[in-house]
Amino acid sequence: QVQLVESGGGLVQPGGSLTLSCAAAGNIFLAYAMGWYRQAPGNQRELVATIARNGWTNYANFVKGRFTISRDNARNTVNLQMNSLKPKGTAVYYCNADIRTWTLRGNYWGQGSQVTVSS
Repeated sequence: QVQLVESGGGLVQPGGSLTLSCAAAGNIFLAYAMGWYRQAPGNQRELVATIARNGWTNYANFVKGRFTISRDNARNTVNLQMNSLKPKGTAVYYCNADIRTWTLRGNYWGQGSQVTVSS
């Protein structure tokens, strides 16, 4: 069984910064790609950023230059540093990971973290 536990959401003013963290726990053999997605009210869930095990990153165009994704392979954690936040960034942010346990490989989601960008 694998769980992704998120932390770090909250309320921030436009132009402010926030860091989201996600820790994978359970019978983990290897964590492959990890990433963050977000879903605003009335919208579909969309990719924000992903990071491969070797550190290669991929960002949505709307966050390039403002957000930074990082990971710690030894601890099975992934972080998202968000700078210059905009009101359009208000959404529930979800951690995602492709993980192999000792018995199977699956795709897992965190519980979601509310990020509200408002003055």
